[in-house]
Amino acid sequence: MKHKAYWALKFLNFDEALSGEKRKSQLLELEEMRLNAYESSRLYKEKVKAYHNKKLLKKDFRPGQQVLLFNSRLKLFPGKLKSKWYGPFTIKEVKRYGAVELFDPQSETSNRTWIVNGQRLKLYHDGNIERLTTILQLQDP
Repeated sequence: MKHKAYWALKFLNFDEALSGEKRKSQLLELEEMRLNAYESSRLYKEKVKAYHNKKLLKKDFRPGQQVLLFNSRLKLFPGKLKSKWYGPFTIKEVKRYGAVELFDPQSETSNRTWIVNGQRLKLYHDGNIERLTTILQLQDP
């Protein structure tokens, strides 16, 4: 009986040197996996940034031009037919790095100006737009 207990303890008590080496190799593998994940994340972010920068259009605005402003914060009344472009506004000054200073020429009471990102603007082309209207007569069934 004593002999069996000895082998059971020998089996349960691992060799310290062997288990230490195994633990070190596991820690090194874990560190290598972490570094690989960090590197692939960095590469992915670089690719996504390059893709988005490629999609940005270079817009050249000049003072005096009329533009429409995209309202990206319009969440109150979502709908397909609601326009997200407001304006026209007039460009007062073009600043560095694509920032544009706008003012509203229709509000004569105040000379309020504000600065927006040039990517939120598009040129406004004057002119009358023919709108098609259709009148439907609804009848009760």
